[in-house]
Amino acid sequence: MDEILKVRFQDVPLKHKNEHPGYEYYKRELVPKENAQQCSISVYEIPPGKSAYPYHYHTRNEEAFYIISGNGILKTPSGDREVSAGEFLFFPSNKKGAHKLTNTSETEILIYLDFDTHNEIDVAFYPDSGKIGVWGMDINKLFKINQQVEYYDD
Repeated sequence: MDEILKVRFQDVPLKHKNEHPGYEYYKRELVPKENAQQCSISVYEIPPGKSAYPYHYHTRNEEAFYIISGNGILKTPSGDREVSAGEFLFFPSNKKGAHKLTNTSETEILIYLDFDTHNEIDVAFYPDSGKIGVWGMDINKLFKINQQVEYYDD
């Protein structure tokens, strides 16, 4: 994209993902990654008791959340901590930036603004499940870390 983007929140299509118990979100892509060279910006709405994504960290892409409304628990390598409206969270692209945000309310939706950088290729680790994800350059795949092969196999 080489022009200024102006969007109205209510005009951005709402995407819903609910493919696994414990994980569900509604997402409005204010700046979709295909429309920008270096970042994407979305608003996430997380239903009560749910998370958008499993515990993970990236090796190249950074993330930042601004909590608009609601409350949750943020899991990090330093432990769990409560988060609430008005807080800004930054996740560096390394093990120390591992995170999982869960809505702890029984009735209220957790809403946050998500800023992500995008590099040509990124690797994400999922410590709780022993997986690795490779994203970019027409690759969008997950693998189990323990299924490693030798460099010269095949």
